[in-house]
Amino acid sequence: MITDKLFYKTLLKSMFSDPYEIRFWDGDEEKYGEGESKFKIILNEPIPKGDIINNPSIALGEGYMTKKLEVEGSVQSVIESLYNNKESFLKKSAKYQHLIKKIKNSIKRSKDNIEFHYDIGNDFYKLWLDGTMSYSCGYFKNDTDSLYQAQINKINHILKKLNLKEGQTLLDIGCGWGELIITAAKQYKVKAVGITLSEEQFEKANERIKSEGLEDLVQVKLEDYRQLKNLSFDRIVSIGMLEHVGLDNLSEYFHVVNSLLNDKGLSLVHCITGINEGGTNTWIDKYIFPGGHVPAIKTIISDIAEQNFELIDIESLRRHYGKTLEHWAENFENALPIIEKSKDEIFIRMWRLYLNSCAASFNCGNINLHQILFAKGVNNDLPLTREYLYK
Repeated sequence: MITDKLFYKTLLKSMFSDPYEIRFWDGDEEKYGEGESKFKIILNEPIPKGDIINNPSIALGEGYMTKKLEVEGSVQSVIESLYNNKESFLKKSAKYQHLIKKIKNSIKRSKDNIEFHYDIGNDFYKLWLDGTMSYSCGYFKNDTDSLYQAQINKINHILKKLNLKEGQTLLDIGCGWGELIITAAKQYKVKAVGITLSEEQFEKANERIKSEGLEDLVQVKLEDYRQLKNLSFDRIVSIGMLEHVGLDNLSEYFHVVNSLLNDKGLSLVHCITGINEGGTNTWIDKYIFPGGHVPAIKTIISDIAEQNFELIDIESLRRHYGKTLEHWAENFENALPIIEKSKDEIFIRMWRLYLNSCAASFNCGNINLHQILFAKGVNNDLPLTREYLYK
């Protein structure tokens, strides 16, 4: 145990950018850094050294899930302190990419991966998402905007970018619970098709469409984008879906969009991006988004160029996603009395770590969120400036 403690003291001494305290399993306490401690790490029992050396994200993530490791203070602050330390293992996550099994996302595997995360249950997501059931980055026009308002802002922002006209056709790849296609049909009188691989989302989206009386304008299919045949659209949008495609399928995604998009048609992707090589976190891959891959922004742009699309507009919403995740994390904590009735403590700690670590990752600039607008062929119909987006 003495050698274990020495290992931890050496490891933790320079792990965080902020002053903090640690309490070991035998009650011994240490303080690192100058000034008032920002948080306290409690090690209730040793996590095997070999596990930490081999894969720190999984070892420490599982340690938190099983209460071998606890935090006094904000979990988000702990993760941000890790990210802000350039020597942290989180800043060197590419070193552990080889530990993630590289399995191409076939149509069946993609469906399995989506069901793993999104079919936990509509009732669960309803507890901490907003009234629109939007599970993607919001758009905060003001710091005081509610989560609901930010999601409404986001949908309107995207629909304005697409410059929709009455009677046009719109495809939403990965439509979630259907908020965007329902809004597009109501506000712009377009004919919208949404596709999802989640049966829970499919059922709820169809229920919402029926309740709005929009069956003539809106349709949802339980289908993979690669299965769409003999269809064409004036506009194609994808929100928070490209991250599920996988590195090997990125170029194929844009090829499929090219085959489905009418000449002069517009398409927008709203997705998480990496600065350079892209990738994912081993703990996230194992417990949250199996088969996911955060694409590098340069890779996306390259794939867009390969299809001879005209790149029109790129906008970063990184800070907006940080705020969105903070709202989700707060809502999740407020809903714990209900969540605890159906989920065990390991799940709750896993989900808390997921929401807080993602908020920290966006706030620290480790990952980004981009909206990318492009056209098939030359489109001279858009306004000359971006002012139309803010009217």
